[in-house]
Amino acid sequence: MRKKVTKAIFPVAGLGTRFLPATKSVPKEIMTLVDRPLVQYAIDECRAAGIKEFIFVTARGKSALEDYFDHAPHLEQELRKKDKTELLEVLKTTNMDSGEIAYIRQAKALGLGHAIWCARRLVHNEPFAVVLPDDVIAAEKPCLQQMIEAYEETGGSMVAAMEVPQEKASAYGVLDVAEDMGAMVRVKGMVEKPKAEEAPSNLAVIGRYVLSPNVFKHLNKMKTGAGGEIQLTDAIAEEIDGDGVYGYRFRGQRFDCGSKAGFLQATVAFGLARDDLRGDLEAYLQEVMTSRKAAE
Repeated sequence: MRKKVTKAIFPVAGLGTRFLPATKSVPKEIMTLVDRPLVQYAIDECRAAGIKEFIFVTARGKSALEDYFDHAPHLEQELRKKDKTELLEVLKTTNMDSGEIAYIRQAKALGLGHAIWCARRLVHNEPFAVVLPDDVIAAEKPCLQQMIEAYEETGGSMVAAMEVPQEKASAYGVLDVAEDMGAMVRVKGMVEKPKAEEAPSNLAVIGRYVLSPNVFKHLNKMKTGAGGEIQLTDAIAEEIDGDGVYGYRFRGQRFDCGSKAGFLQATVAFGLARDDLRGDLEAYLQEVMTSRKAAE
């Protein structure tokens, strides 16, 4: 019987330079999408998938992220005093109990693979998930839950995959497909940020992974890859001849909240999905489009 996936690593040590000057003092991961920080969407997705332990790989300047998950006794007291029970319930979802969350420092920015390697001693010999909070996925069944259910059938390692235009392949890790089984593909190779004309497919890896602990053996070699960094995709690729690697075409819409355009698109999409915001937001968007057409 396969071990259950109960641990998730969140690599959040990046500087978030694309969102300067906001990220000068605010970690990108707690920038607000509608009324929740990006990282809260990732945490909620993990909880729905059965994750019990949350491991954050951080760096200097991320103390606000740690504070976010802590209890806020004074705030809770004020909400109770004013009988704001609904807000108290919302606040509870942001709290992490002692022992549920851990923080590891990545002392040097040596790549995603290195960030994951930093958490090796907390994972031990268990399968684990990796979640990149920049990738926010709107789905009826949370993406990671879909993947873990598929992993329970296959074992090995699994990456979330989505089709991208060929000309954009150079921005992603791309799968070389051995067998296409519909929702799932068996992988025979992975290429990190290939030139568009050299990409083996248009199936790109995005920020959700369910990985075998064997990946750490490959990361231990500290081999550098694309961009002179230690790439996670390179370590996963070395598992192809072992327990196998699979790509999973998740059901849902992914928003790249690591880019300004993607963040704005997600804000609109998640705003329109909210009953309390949809009416006003739709009316405003229609007004904007009508004004633009009139100006043309």
